[in-house]
Amino acid sequence: MTMSMNTVIYPVKDLERAKALFTALLGTGPSVDQPYYVGFEAGGRHFGLDPQGHGKGLTGAVPFWDVDDLPGTLEALLAAGARTVQEVQDVGGGMRIATVKDADGNMFGLRSGPAAA
Repeated sequence: MTMSMNTVIYPVKDLERAKALFTALLGTGPSVDQPYYVGFEAGGRHFGLDPQGHGKGLTGAVPFWDVDDLPGTLEALLAAGARTVQEVQDVGGGMRIATVKDADGNMFGLRSGPAAA
């Protein structure tokens, strides 16, 4: 069901300050630099900055798990007690994501699509 965990998304309030901090931390500039999302590739991982993240219910860094079957994985997690934070949505290029919270309040995301493979 799960392939890997290669993405972490951070909700940010000040995108420019966060972009400068991650550029300094990772030693590289962003690979995606848009007003609605900034992403970095480093060490085989993707680190994203989402200025709308707080409004979507993200309360801190959220690891995203790449899965083959997003609807099936989401259904299994909900049956096991997870709660939906963000419904499945297409974020472009065939990439779909969803975010859930476990019974302890830990958040994690699911990704499926061409870029997740």
